[in-house]
Amino acid sequence: MIKVENLTKLFGAKRAVDGISFTVERGEVLGFLGPNGAGKSTTMRIITGFIPPSSGRVSVGGFDMVENPIPGKRLIGYLPENAPAYTDMTVSGFLGFAAEIRGLRGEAKTKAVNRAVEMCFLQSVLHQSVETLSKGYRHRTCFAQSIIHDPEVLVLDEPTDGLDPNQKHEIRSLIRRMGEKKAIIFSTHILEEVDAVCSRAIIIDRGRIVANGTPPELRRRSDWAGAVTLRVNGMVATAVKEKLSQLRTAKKVVAEAQGQRITATVFPRTAGDQDLTREVLEATRSWQVEELHTEEGRLDEVFRSITLPDTVKEETK
Repeated sequence: MIKVENLTKLFGAKRAVDGISFTVERGEVLGFLGPNGAGKSTTMRIITGFIPPSSGRVSVGGFDMVENPIPGKRLIGYLPENAPAYTDMTVSGFLGFAAEIRGLRGEAKTKAVNRAVEMCFLQSVLHQSVETLSKGYRHRTCFAQSIIHDPEVLVLDEPTDGLDPNQKHEIRSLIRRMGEKKAIIFSTHILEEVDAVCSRAIIIDRGRIVANGTPPELRRRSDWAGAVTLRVNGMVATAVKEKLSQLRTAKKVVAEAQGQRITATVFPRTAGDQDLTREVLEATRSWQVEELHTEEGRLDEVFRSITLPDTVKEETK
């Protein structure tokens, strides 16, 4: 449904997007991750036809967004960055206006507005002006306009920005349900949303794609993937560390005392190595082990290792 090929965007001498390519299929929710200034919003604006690319090609539903943008735009629902809206309109008036510019009239318009209001929980503010809304309700109002015509493609720029925890849960659940039938791409800074919503994620840094995979695939790139953490009673931290450091598949061991207990983490030489858990179990058979578990890997650690400048990585080791 979305196809991006060798996309580049220049703003003067600045290369905001640098030759990226990816696709989004129907039934897929793609998380678009990256630090501030990485090129996420610029890419999304190009996908929607809001700005043209400097080079490369974007198609939505098979329609080229430069050569034949109108049919492609009809397929798209778009929540822009900062959720802009006409602040002097009421929520009802704004959604009615959004429905009309999407070509909906009469009963179809009424049904579309009512459906969007219900899905985004806007009943209590329907007759308030947009300028009087809290940031969370204003964001939900703009989200409602993006889905009012039941689009096949959704492009959402920070869809949970400004929402409280309950509102975030509602919007994430809504995106997950809609993602069963639509092609959705959304940008976020919140890594927990990748696990909560996404079937796949792309990490972009300085205009380039630096990682592309499912959440489990990305976690396996973490140094924590396959690490074994255990809690032991009745031992000394140095002895625990020395014993576990001798394991064939162990890369390093971190151990610290917490009263009478020792908590140790053994990191594998190869991320995700399943042999490490077996070796730890065998080595600690005679110990008083209260707890032992294998780490899945941490998305935040993967994100930092990929996007931090090399000089900062060295300083934070």
